[in-house]
Amino acid sequence: MADESIIKLFEGKQVRVVWNEKEEKYYFSVVDIVQVLTDSLNPTDYIKKMKARDKELAKGWGQIVTPLAYQTAGGKQKINFADLEGIFRLIQSIPSKKAEPVKQWLAEQGAQRIDQIIDPEQTFQMAVEDYRRQGYSDKWINERMRSIEMRKELTDEWKRGGVKEGKEFALLTDIITKAWSGKTTREYKHFKGLTKENLRDNMTNIELALNTLAEAATTEYSKQYNPKGLNENKRVARKGGDAARAARENIEQGLGRSIISPNKASDYIRPIEDAEAKELPLDNE
Repeated sequence: MADESIIKLFEGKQVRVVWNEKEEKYYFSVVDIVQVLTDSLNPTDYIKKMKARDKELAKGWGQIVTPLAYQTAGGKQKINFADLEGIFRLIQSIPSKKAEPVKQWLAEQGAQRIDQIIDPEQTFQMAVEDYRRQGYSDKWINERMRSIEMRKELTDEWKRGGVKEGKEFALLTDIITKAWSGKTTREYKHFKGLTKENLRDNMTNIELALNTLAEAATTEYSKQYNPKGLNENKRVARKGGDAARAARENIEQGLGRSIISPNKASDYIRPIEDAEAKELPLDNE
């Protein structure tokens, strides 16, 4: 699973966070943490001065920080992050009355993530809040959550039928997507002008509903026919996609137009923008 980019709040101030799935730990934006601790209008400059006066910190800087790609309004940018150990080392070099509250907050973030792994419902709710913060409508979010649930049921069925994760999952997903939309996943993303973005996160309400229908139908057919191995599951995947294609064609006949939209999320949701975000010089480090 890819790293997960998140925005968290400490006393109303944004802190960019990346959850590293492989390492199972958080990385926190260095400049954001410094801004929280110091209330500096120029945290980047503060970091330079901090390294100048703390020679040991400057010497070990390359081991403390990790540049990571983070999606910003201007596209992906390399930003310095540090794990909990690295952040605690930074805090030692910053005289701040907020040091202890920040340490406690950081520890809570790690504990919260562990709780979410143990209790998937917390992860589900976190995803809802993240989508809401990004500007998606409640209607879209409800459909997206339903699609995640349906996808999990489908992949469980594939595993039961002996399908291997990775390339085989991707192949079956392509078959379903092609059957109902007329495009493979790659073609669909190209049509919307996407690169690494998640296709489902950039579908309109009706596209997402049809994709969910296709996967739900595939799951039910799988339960009915109990396919074994990749080849048998290919036939079932095509059958599930065909069911959604029939629904799509019926809708398009009534509308007189295609519902396969070139629009992506940034075309129909507001950007992540609020007063607090505008106050922080987050993108230049």
